[in-house]
Amino acid sequence: MFKIKNKSALFFNTLRGIIVFSGLAVCLQSCAHNKSSLTADKSEPIITLSSAEDPDGDGDNKGANHFPLTRIATGNKVFIFDPNYTAWAVYDAEGKRVNTGKASGGKLYCPDVARRCTTISGTFKIISKRGPDCISSKYPLETHGGAPMPYCMFFHANGYGVHGSYDVPDHNASHGCIRVTPIAAKWLNQSFITPGTTVIIYPYKTK
Repeated sequence: MFKIKNKSALFFNTLRGIIVFSGLAVCLQSCAHNKSSLTADKSEPIITLSSAEDPDGDGDNKGANHFPLTRIATGNKVFIFDPNYTAWAVYDAEGKRVNTGKASGGKLYCPDVARRCTTISGTFKIISKRGPDCISSKYPLETHGGAPMPYCMFFHANGYGVHGSYDVPDHNASHGCIRVTPIAAKWLNQSFITPGTTVIIYPYKTK
């Protein structure tokens, strides 16, 4: 009877040892895996919106899920505005998308001039640009001009252009120009758009 009890005790002690050893092995393997994962994570670059999709740093990435990441390369930089989505995108000469943001184009109808004032559609080229002191020579009508248009970039002889504005709603609200945020306008003017940059304005969808 004594021998049997000792054998039972020996068996359970051996079993306990196997369980403890197995648990320790699993723990060591798990810890090693977690350590290697942490090391791998630290070695990989952390991509943020500011560095990847928002080079102007204004926190505005409207259009990022609307405009494609690439388009056919033309050998020229391209600015695109979609009045139906009220957003813009720019592409480099190789066709890679560089930045996107919110925008507001011309209204379907402007009561102060009693006519349609949508942004002209088609493909154009930037013909001139000015700095932070750019102002309208026509609006508001009551003062015969003076409306701030910082960092304006014109693409048509009739005065159509892209410029900064502190009023960029999620609908078309201008007399024909394309409003973008002041930060975006400065970045576009100083870091991307040059005379000759292609400008593409999508046509308005009729309802």
